[in-house]
Formats: sequence, structure tokens, C-alpha cells
Amino acid sequence: MTVVVMIAGSTPRPAVIAAALETYRQLGARVHLVGSFKAADMEADLGWTTLHKVPARGSAGKHVLRRTEAMSAAERLWFHLEHDRPARAALRTAEVVVALDNRAVYSAWRVAQSRRTPEVCFGIAAGLRAVERRREQAGAVLPEHAPSPVAVATDGLRRRLRGLPADLLRNATGPLTLRSRVGARAWRAAVSAPGVPDSLRLAAAEQVIEGMWLAGRQAGALVTARAAAGKLSDPARRARLLNDLAWKGIRSGRTPGNLAEAVGAHLDLADVRQAAGDLAGASRSVLEAMKLAFHRVVHIDQVSSPLAADPAGFTAPFRKSSAARTAVEAKGRLTPAAAPPKNRPLRLLVATTANANFLHLIRSHYGANPDVELRFLDMAKHPGMNRLNGAPQRHIEHRLGGDPLFAHTAEQHLRPYLDWADTVFVDWCVAPAALFTAIDPGDTRIIVRLHSYEAFSRWPHMMDFSRVDDLVFVADHVRDLAKAAIPGLGGERAPRTHVIDNGMDLANFRRMKDPSTRFNLGLVGIGQVAKDPLWALDVLKQLREHDERYRLILIGGEMSKPSNAAKAYSRKLEKALKPLVENGVVVRIGATDDVAGELEDVGVILSTSVREGCHVGLMEGAASGAVPVVRDWPFFAGGKHGAGTLYPAEWVVGTPEEAVERVLALTASDESWRNAGKLVTEHALTTWDWSVVRLDFDRLFFGR
Repeated sequence: MTVVVMIAGSTPRPAVIAAALETYRQLGARVHLVGSFKAADMEADLGWTTLHKVPARGSAGKHVLRRTEAMSAAERLWFHLEHDRPARAALRTAEVVVALDNRAVYSAWRVAQSRRTPEVCFGIAAGLRAVERRREQAGAVLPEHAPSPVAVATDGLRRRLRGLPADLLRNATGPLTLRSRVGARAWRAAVSAPGVPDSLRLAAAEQVIEGMWLAGRQAGALVTARAAAGKLSDPARRARLLNDLAWKGIRSGRTPGNLAEAVGAHLDLADVRQAAGDLAGASRSVLEAMKLAFHRVVHIDQVSSPLAADPAGFTAPFRKSSAARTAVEAKGRLTPAAAPPKNRPLRLLVATTANANFLHLIRSHYGANPDVELRFLDMAKHPGMNRLNGAPQRHIEHRLGGDPLFAHTAEQHLRPYLDWADTVFVDWCVAPAALFTAIDPGDTRIIVRLHSYEAFSRWPHMMDFSRVDDLVFVADHVRDLAKAAIPGLGGERAPRTHVIDNGMDLANFRRMKDPSTRFNLGLVGIGQVAKDPLWALDVLKQLREHDERYRLILIGGEMSKPSNAAKAYSRKLEKALKPLVENGVVVRIGATDDVAGELEDVGVILSTSVREGCHVGLMEGAASGAVPVVRDWPFFAGGKHGAGTLYPAEWVVGTPEEAVERVLALTASDESWRNAGKLVTEHALTTWDWSVVRLDFDRLFFGR
């Protein structure tokens, strides 16, 4: 006769129980009920062998209430069962333990931890199956129970995992169980035990990692994923396990602790698939690696970046991967780019996709230049090109030698432009630039401009730079970072590189300023986390300890929040800004078409960013006569080039305290402030104004 102990966390339905008990009795089982339930609804004449109700929370003593106050309902149930003598006695004799509801699963699992003998089931039906099998196989080890610490390192674990029902696995690996160290360690050992088939190991590991994550044990989830992944022989399953954990970190707004391992697993799988001739599968794996490695949460929506910290090290896995190397392999061109024509105007095609923000002066100047015939191509407005640009996997598969239709379609769309143009200038090193290198450009010269953020994106890792003749950077420090990070920019077939400032019409920004303006700090643009306006608030706070006339003017729209990382920063910023705005210490101008007009009220222009290519807002502020205070952008600080080589070194400070010292010195008197303003205006207009920068573009386009 089988001894069955049912655990109830709440009162089961009497009608269901009555029918079930009859079936259990017919199978020769004696059924005991312990737990928390309404005794009146569970009459003894239903057929229970014994019926024992643990004390309700309200009837417990003060000492017990204090001990259980912070516990969940399921944890309290186990506490009462563990400290109740009749309940303990019943559970000691149990051969089958049945958790009747979700609240009882934790207690059933704790029984399985302490004793190997009972079979632990979730639900009446699972209990019936266990009793039936016991009748058929007397004394056999049956599978439907959670692993105990004693069993986790044995071959018995494999049998137990194989038969573990999905619902019991889900509950036994839930946050309630994994919140305890014992539970977490037991399951971590379970998923890394030797001899477990990959399919079972993966299924169990995924449940355990999910439970640990929900229980707040993110570090434990990482250790568990690494342990299980190290035992998986199938590279696809290994990549899936590590990928899922990495995306949990990204969705929570943090750089995943296993980012490098997840990226490496995807690239390993890509190499295996490439070797097997599965180019579609290999391209999917390369793209998955890129999506993780270059996700905006990792580099854009936080104030630090592992790529900026170690560009060559961060992208090293892409250099080691056969598939990733093939994706940037130099195919070159059949015909060298022709020299600019001497007997007719230069045919110049300016191309981008949905972002022509930095092209206004180039288009207006060369559109009016009699030596140039200009055409403008916005690929976002051409459905066919837009579809190709929005298909990164097809880009990669084509680069790996597959998807011939991709190249054929690109030829159809781009060849008329390439046949017409002498020179193609592609702004932003993203999808359009990659598309132009997907086909042989003939003798048309290809020029691409890389601003800054593209160095933190995946597109430079899926294009053929041997088909780019000239790569233009907006600053030396961006060139340094890109050349260290992007594999395609090394070797003999890499493009020529140039550093040319963004073209800006700064003459219109020169302004006469009221004397009171010298106490107004200005920050243009807070739309991205990279602008780090909290740094400006720290400077403002310290300045106001010296003189309460200092204020901060914020020019630009609110911060975009495309990820939880950006949302977290924005919440912190808004909380800090609210009392300052209410008290008039900070003035928010919002988005405006008249930046020059708003800068008239700014006496000190700030650049508080963690990274910049060339900070246009700062340059415009300097042209207006506002004295600059530039943070030594952390992404580039300590390098050969940075803020201190793009701007005069005296503009640059390392800490908020140094910024305060510079502001106080520059604004000590109206005379010192105005003299400094005149000097910075002169520097801005003679260095970055379009009248100066256009000569660099003339040399680029005409070779003169």
C-alpha cells in the first residue's frame, strides 16, 4: 500500500478531491492531507487517512509572526510544516508527495531536498500516475520529482531531469526556490552535472536561469549559464543559452556580464555553419553576434562603453571568426577610380538615408558651383533601396558568398547612379555605405564620411572598405577609435583617411551679450545619454556655492528613451532637474529652430559629454562669444587625440571641480569674460566656419 501525502497551500475543491480520493483508494493508496485549508470543507468522510491543518497566520504567536513576517505565503507554509510535529511525521512516511497548488510546490520541493525516497509531484493527475507506476514497478526509481542536493551529481539526476514534468520544473526552478542559497546551488550543480543530454540540460538550465533572474540572483544566473554552457556539446544550444541571458541584461538596461561569451558563441556557431556550407545560417549567427556586441545599451545609452575602453580587444572575436572575417574580406574593384574630369563639371552624387542634417552647406555650396553637377539621393525615399538597407542578414549572406539575388537587386538600383557619377559622397557609415560596397563601383570614386556613433555600430563590420576610396572622419580621435576597432580598416587595401571638420555656418552666431549673461551656463542638446547633463548639474551646484547668480540654460528637446538604460538615466535627470527648474536655477528652452538667438543669453558654453565627434553645439556657442568649458570626454580621455587636441587645451577640464575653477576665473569680471569671449569667437570662425572648411572639401572632391 502506497503512502501519499498531499500538501495544500489553499483549500482544494471538495468535489474534485472526493473523486480523486476514490481513485487513489482503488489503487491501494493511503492519502494524508497536510497544509493550510478550511477544515470544514475537507471533511474526514471524504476518505482521508489523516487530515492535519497547520496553524493559520492569525493564530500564530508573536514570535512566529515576527519570523514569518517577511516571508511569502509559500515560504510561510513550509515554515509551519517544518515546525509542526504531526506534519513532519506524515511527510517522513510519505512515498509520494503531491503539491496540490502553486503555493504548495515550494514545500514539496523542500521535502525532495531533504529526502531522496519520496516522489514529488505537482497536481492530482501526476500523483495518480506515480501511484500507478509504483504498483507496476514496485520499488523502481520514478522520475516526477525535483532533484535534491544529494542527487544532483549522480546519474540518477539525468533520469530525474528526463522525466520532470514541465509544470513541476517551472515551479521547482521558480524565484521562490532559487531565492535560497541551497536551492540555487542545488540547481546550479544539477544543470552542470556530467552525462546529461544537451536537450535536457538546456531545458533545465533555461528554467533555472529564469528563476534566478526573477529572484534577483543575476550573478547566480550568470554563473549557472556559464556552467551549463561549458557542458553543452551542441554549439547552437550553447549560443541560445548564452544569448538569452545576455538579452536579459540588455533589456534590464545593463551591459550583460556574459556579453563576450555570448558573442563568441554566436561566432563559433557561424564558423561551424559556414564550414558546412550553410551560408544563410552562418549569416544569421554573425548578425546575432553583431546585434549583441553593438547594441545601443552597451555603447550609446550608458556613460561608459567596453568598445571605447578597449576597441581592439572588444572586436577581437570578429577578427578571429572565419565567418566574420569573410564578411569584411576585401574584394576590391576591377577598375581604379578615375581622376576628376578636367573638361567638364564634376558629377557629384551625395547620398544618405533619412539624415541630411550635416549636408545642408555641402549641397547648397556645390549645387551652386559651376564646376559641379550635383545630385542628391535619399535612399529612404526609394522603396527598393530602403528594403535592401533594412536587410542586414542579406548584406552579410551576400558578403559570405550567398544570396546572389541581393547583389543583382543592388546592381539594378545603384548602377544608374554609379554610371552617372564621377564621385559618390555617402554621409554616415551605415547601411547606404555598405550597400554601395556590395557591388563593384566601376571607375566611380566612393567617399564615405564616418561621424562618431557609427564606430559603435555593426555596419562597418559588414562592408567592403576596399571599395571605398576615401574615408572622412570629423576628428582625429574618431579616426583613432575606428581604425583600432574596425577590422576592415587595416591592411594594404584599406581606404585613404582624412579628417575634415563638419561644415557650419558660424558667422551668423556672433552676438553682443548683456553683462548679466556671464553667469548663464549653456548646454546645447540633452537628447542623448552621451551628453551627460548630470555632469553639468554637478558643476552648477558647486558654482552656486560660490555665487547664486549662476544659472544653467538647457537648449534642445527632451532626452530620447529607446531603452531601459536611457529611461533610467532620464528618470534620474528629471528628478534632479525638477526642483532646479521650479526655483529658476535651470531654464529649459526646449527644441528650437533659432539656436543662435538662444545662445545670445549664454555666457559660458559647456560640453559635458562622455563622447563626441565634434560637438557642434559647443562650436556654435563659442562662435557666439560664450566661453567654452569642455569636459575631457571619457570615451577618448587618455588617448593620443581627444577633446584636448580638437579644441585649445585650456578649454578642457578633467573634473567638475576643474570646470568650476575655469568658470570662476573666466567670469571673475565683465572684462575678463568679454576678452575671453572675443578670443573664442575668433578661433571658432577661423577654424570651423564653412568659409574655411569648404577648402578642405574642395581638395577632397577636386584633388587640389
